[in-house]
Amino acid sequence: MSSEHYFSKDPVGDFKPKQIKVQLAGNSYEVTTAGGIFSPDGIDKGTAVLLAHIDAAPRGGNLLDLGCGWGPIALSLALRAPQAVVWAVDVNQRSLELTRANAAALGLTNVRVCTPEEVPADLTFDGIWSNPPIRVGKAVLHEIMQAWLPRLSSGASAYLVVQKNLGSDSLQRWLSEVMPKSYETGRVDTEKSFRVLRVWNRG
Repeated sequence: MSSEHYFSKDPVGDFKPKQIKVQLAGNSYEVTTAGGIFSPDGIDKGTAVLLAHIDAAPRGGNLLDLGCGWGPIALSLALRAPQAVVWAVDVNQRSLELTRANAAALGLTNVRVCTPEEVPADLTFDGIWSNPPIRVGKAVLHEIMQAWLPRLSSGASAYLVVQKNLGSDSLQRWLSEVMPKSYETGRVDTEKSFRVLRVWNRG
């Protein structure tokens, strides 16, 4: 595994920040990105498909962006739901630094940027949003899903975007098999070869 992968803790390349313009929550913003993270040149196609469903997010509570990159999902959630606390989580330290800087630049005080270990162990979430790191491999991906999806509050949902040719259908079947009986997994959208999966804790 190359140390340059975006799911590495400490990218080895030089930190060369750059500014790009993106659309978040219906408005144009300038944000900072850099190499050594996921999709440094803008909002990738999968995340764009996921963000089209952002209106399903609750207006308050604790919301989780799992694998935040430079922050497009977390920033969108925080802009849309200023009463919510948005937890932006990643293992990549550069991603965390950029998300923290972008939230500050946009004046968003409701974003908590941290590593997985820094999230309080007893915290549950009123919504989870993720473009999960499929390329870490199936075993690690399954560990991530089993660590975080059971932390959905009763009645809450997780929305996951996965490319079809990278295993979205097999992930959907696996989630249906392994999640607790109170959970329901289904597909809510298919667009541009991406699936949006919804994992719902019926309570």
